[in-house]
Amino acid sequence: MFFSKRIKHNIMAYYLLNYVKRWYFRKMTLELGIKQFLIYCETERNYSQYTVESYRIALAQFYDFLKEEYSEAPDLEDIKTNDIRPFLSYLMDKGQNKTSLRLKIAAVKSFFKFCQKRGITEKNPASLVPTPKKDKKLPSFLLEKEVANMIDNISEDSVENLRDKALAELLYSSGLRISEALQLNINDINFYQKSVKVLGKGRKERIVPIGEKALSALKKYIGNRNELLVNSSENALFLSNRGKRMNAVNAYRIINRLMKANTESPQKSPHVLRHSFATHLLDNGADIQSVSEMLGHASLSTTQIYTHVSVERLKSAYKKAHPKA
Repeated sequence: MFFSKRIKHNIMAYYLLNYVKRWYFRKMTLELGIKQFLIYCETERNYSQYTVESYRIALAQFYDFLKEEYSEAPDLEDIKTNDIRPFLSYLMDKGQNKTSLRLKIAAVKSFFKFCQKRGITEKNPASLVPTPKKDKKLPSFLLEKEVANMIDNISEDSVENLRDKALAELLYSSGLRISEALQLNINDINFYQKSVKVLGKGRKERIVPIGEKALSALKKYIGNRNELLVNSSENALFLSNRGKRMNAVNAYRIINRLMKANTESPQKSPHVLRHSFATHLLDNGADIQSVSEMLGHASLSTTQIYTHVSVERLKSAYKKAHPKA
């Protein structure tokens, strides 16, 4: 096939440019590569200052690690997967927790992904480096006695107290997320069927049963709810002191205040009542499938964390009571 002089010139220029590019990038130092990556994050990706600074710190530690290992940091093209793997042990030796390890290795992975995309390296040596699994923390919950004391200690001498009691009872009785409870309208409560219609995550609707005590508390509150109303067209179930739909901040403060007086649990939030709901049901023999449906979980694996709570409690009770434990 014959080419014109101009086409031949362009082809030669293309190959020469790629040769020079590959030669230049092969000689790129780790330090220069990191600088280019951080500029890219800040200018092209428009990452927040916090993210850029997190990347900078992680990659500075990675640079120091390689310098310690090889007396000087190798060029980017010379770094292999096996050079990166020990970085995790290096960080662990410095007392980094799993959350920090995950963030640091994520920064290194992002850096080498950038290098490969820009042609700085032919491969991404960090792609095969495993990311440490996230620790699964057992959810905080209240003892049954603590929940009972907390709710029983709420006086009923004002509409605000009636509202707070109804909110606490509903969260514990039905295991709702606080966002779900605050979205409720008055007609979502079915007193005849003893249930509540909930719009959960992914806008999935579910029907959850309500216990007798919660129903009683809701009836008392709704009977006095007009005292909080400012606009008669407002149909939100839980109203703020200003007569509008209650927000999550106010709800958190209410539950946090009630818990402070009745439990030493480190976490004092509406979600703890949801955790307590699930834990107490499983402790008392409820099947996990039913609990999962009431919680609105997409899969049983999410609900299984509560079975771990029950098992840990059984182990603790065994150690305290068994003479051979």
